[in-house]
Amino acid sequence: MKFWFYFMICFGLLSGSHANEAPSLAEDPVVEQRLVVIAEELRCLVCQNESLAGSRSDLANDLRREVRTLIKAGKSDAEIKEFLVSRYGDFVLYNPPVKPTTWLLWFGPLLLLLGAIWILIRSIRQTQSNAKAQVLDAEQRAKAQALLQETDSSK
Repeated sequence: MKFWFYFMICFGLLSGSHANEAPSLAEDPVVEQRLVVIAEELRCLVCQNESLAGSRSDLANDLRREVRTLIKAGKSDAEIKEFLVSRYGDFVLYNPPVKPTTWLLWFGPLLLLLGAIWILIRSIRQTQSNAKAQVLDAEQRAKAQALLQETDSSK
Protein backbone atom coordinates (compact mmCIF):
# COMPACT_ATOMS: atom_id res chain seq x y z
CA MET A 1 0.00 0.00 0.00
CA LYS A 2 2.84 2.38 0.82
CA PHE A 3 4.45 1.61 -2.54
CA TRP A 4 1.43 2.91 -4.44
CA PHE A 5 1.25 5.98 -2.27
CA TYR A 6 4.91 6.85 -2.97
CA PHE A 7 4.53 5.94 -6.62
CA MET A 8 1.56 8.31 -7.02
CA ILE A 9 3.41 11.13 -5.27
CA CYS A 10 6.51 10.66 -7.46
CA PHE A 11 4.42 10.36 -10.59
CA GLY A 12 2.48 13.49 -9.67
CA LEU A 13 5.65 15.46 -9.04
CA LEU A 14 7.33 14.30 -12.24
CA SER A 15 4.34 14.79 -14.49
CA GLY A 16 3.70 18.25 -13.05
CA SER A 17 7.25 19.33 -13.76
CA HIS A 18 6.99 18.41 -17.46
CA ALA A 19 3.59 19.86 -18.13
CA ASN A 20 3.67 22.96 -20.26
CA GLU A 21 0.83 25.11 -21.34
CA ALA A 22 -0.30 24.28 -24.85
CA PRO A 23 0.92 26.83 -27.37
CA SER A 24 -1.78 29.08 -28.66
CA LEU A 25 -2.84 28.07 -32.16
CA ALA A 26 -4.27 31.44 -32.88
CA GLU A 27 -1.93 34.33 -32.56
CA ASP A 28 -4.53 36.28 -34.48
CA PRO A 29 -8.07 34.84 -34.51
CA VAL A 30 -8.91 36.61 -37.78
CA VAL A 31 -5.95 34.95 -39.52
CA GLU A 32 -6.90 31.56 -38.10
CA GLN A 33 -10.54 31.95 -39.16
CA ARG A 34 -9.47 32.86 -42.68
CA LEU A 35 -7.00 29.93 -42.68
CA VAL A 36 -9.80 27.51 -41.81
CA VAL A 37 -12.02 28.84 -44.60
CA ILE A 38 -9.23 28.55 -47.18
CA ALA A 39 -8.01 25.16 -45.89
CA GLU A 40 -11.52 23.68 -46.20
CA GLU A 41 -11.37 24.34 -49.95
CA LEU A 42 -7.94 22.69 -50.34
CA ARG A 43 -7.13 18.98 -50.52
CA CYS A 44 -4.43 17.35 -48.41
CA LEU A 45 -1.92 15.99 -50.90
CA VAL A 46 -1.03 13.10 -48.61
CA CYS A 47 -4.49 12.03 -47.44
CA GLN A 48 -6.15 13.04 -50.74
CA ASN A 49 -9.66 12.46 -49.45
CA GLU A 50 -9.42 14.95 -46.63
CA SER A 51 -9.40 18.70 -46.57
CA LEU A 52 -6.26 20.54 -45.60
CA ALA A 53 -8.10 21.80 -42.53
CA GLY A 54 -8.95 18.28 -41.34
CA SER A 55 -5.66 16.54 -42.10
CA ARG A 56 -2.97 16.05 -39.48
CA SER A 57 -0.16 14.96 -41.84
CA ASP A 58 3.19 16.75 -41.74
CA LEU A 59 2.67 18.14 -45.25
CA ALA A 60 -0.75 19.50 -44.27
CA ASN A 61 0.81 21.21 -41.26
CA ASP A 62 3.47 22.73 -43.51
CA LEU A 63 0.87 23.90 -46.03
CA ARG A 64 -1.27 25.46 -43.30
CA ARG A 65 1.82 27.24 -42.01
CA GLU A 66 2.52 28.48 -45.56
CA VAL A 67 -1.09 29.67 -45.98
CA ARG A 68 -0.89 31.42 -42.61
CA THR A 69 2.29 33.19 -43.77
CA LEU A 70 0.62 34.26 -47.02
CA ILE A 71 -2.42 35.57 -45.13
CA LYS A 72 -0.16 37.61 -42.85
CA ALA A 73 1.64 38.92 -45.96
CA GLY A 74 -1.68 40.42 -47.09
CA LYS A 75 -2.45 38.01 -49.98
CA SER A 76 -6.07 37.53 -51.00
CA ASP A 77 -7.75 34.12 -50.91
CA ALA A 78 -7.56 33.90 -54.71
CA GLU A 79 -3.85 34.72 -54.68
CA ILE A 80 -3.18 32.07 -52.05
CA LYS A 81 -5.06 29.41 -54.03
CA GLU A 82 -3.31 30.49 -57.22
CA PHE A 83 0.06 30.14 -55.47
CA LEU A 84 -0.77 26.62 -54.27
CA VAL A 85 -2.14 25.60 -57.69
CA SER A 86 1.02 26.86 -59.40
CA ARG A 87 3.06 24.80 -56.96
CA TYR A 88 0.97 21.60 -56.68
CA GLY A 89 -1.45 21.67 -59.63
CA ASP A 90 -5.24 21.74 -59.76
CA PHE A 91 -5.41 18.57 -57.66
CA VAL A 92 -4.81 20.65 -54.52
CA LEU A 93 -8.26 22.23 -54.99
CA TYR A 94 -11.28 20.27 -53.79
CA ASN A 95 -13.27 21.71 -56.70
CA PRO A 96 -10.80 22.04 -59.56
CA PRO A 97 -11.90 24.07 -62.60
CA VAL A 98 -13.29 22.23 -65.62
CA LYS A 99 -10.63 22.57 -68.29
CA PRO A 100 -8.89 20.13 -70.66
CA THR A 101 -6.27 19.15 -68.11
CA THR A 102 -8.95 18.21 -65.54
CA TRP A 103 -11.47 16.54 -67.86
CA LEU A 104 -10.34 13.09 -66.77
CA LEU A 105 -10.80 14.09 -63.14
CA TRP A 106 -14.31 15.40 -63.79
CA PHE A 107 -15.57 12.95 -66.40
CA GLY A 108 -13.44 9.85 -65.70
CA PRO A 109 -15.91 8.26 -63.26
CA LEU A 110 -18.76 8.78 -65.74
CA LEU A 111 -16.71 7.18 -68.53
CA LEU A 112 -15.92 4.20 -66.29
CA LEU A 113 -19.61 3.80 -65.45
CA LEU A 114 -20.65 3.97 -69.12
CA GLY A 115 -17.92 1.46 -70.03
CA ALA A 116 -19.11 -0.95 -67.33
CA ILE A 117 -22.72 -0.66 -68.54
CA TRP A 118 -21.62 -1.28 -72.15
CA ILE A 119 -19.65 -4.41 -71.10
CA LEU A 120 -22.62 -5.67 -69.07
CA ILE A 121 -25.04 -5.21 -71.98
CA ARG A 122 -22.64 -6.95 -74.40
CA SER A 123 -22.15 -9.91 -72.10
CA ILE A 124 -25.92 -10.28 -71.55
CA ARG A 125 -26.56 -10.18 -75.31
CA GLN A 126 -23.80 -12.71 -75.94
CA THR A 127 -25.20 -15.04 -73.27
CA GLN A 128 -28.67 -14.77 -74.79
CA SER A 129 -27.39 -15.49 -78.31
CA ASN A 130 -25.44 -18.50 -77.01
CA ALA A 131 -28.59 -19.77 -75.30
CA LYS A 132 -30.54 -19.46 -78.57
CA ALA A 133 -27.79 -21.30 -80.47
CA GLN A 134 -27.98 -24.20 -78.03
CA VAL A 135 -31.64 -24.92 -78.78
CA LEU A 136 -31.85 -28.31 -80.57
CA ASP A 137 -34.04 -28.91 -83.57
CA ALA A 138 -36.31 -31.96 -83.75
CA GLU A 139 -33.75 -34.17 -85.52
CA GLN A 140 -31.00 -33.40 -83.00
CA ARG A 141 -33.39 -33.97 -80.14
CA ALA A 142 -34.35 -37.39 -81.54
CA LYS A 143 -30.66 -38.39 -81.88
CA ALA A 144 -29.96 -37.29 -78.31
CA GLN A 145 -32.97 -39.23 -77.05
CA ALA A 146 -31.80 -42.36 -78.91
CA LEU A 147 -28.30 -42.04 -77.41
CA LEU A 148 -29.76 -41.69 -73.93
CA GLN A 149 -31.95 -44.78 -74.42
CA GLU A 150 -28.95 -46.80 -75.67
CA THR A 151 -26.91 -45.94 -72.60
CA ASP A 152 -29.88 -46.76 -70.32
CA SER A 153 -30.47 -50.14 -72.02
CA SER A 154 -26.79 -51.12 -71.92
CA LYS A 155 -26.74 -50.94 -68.11
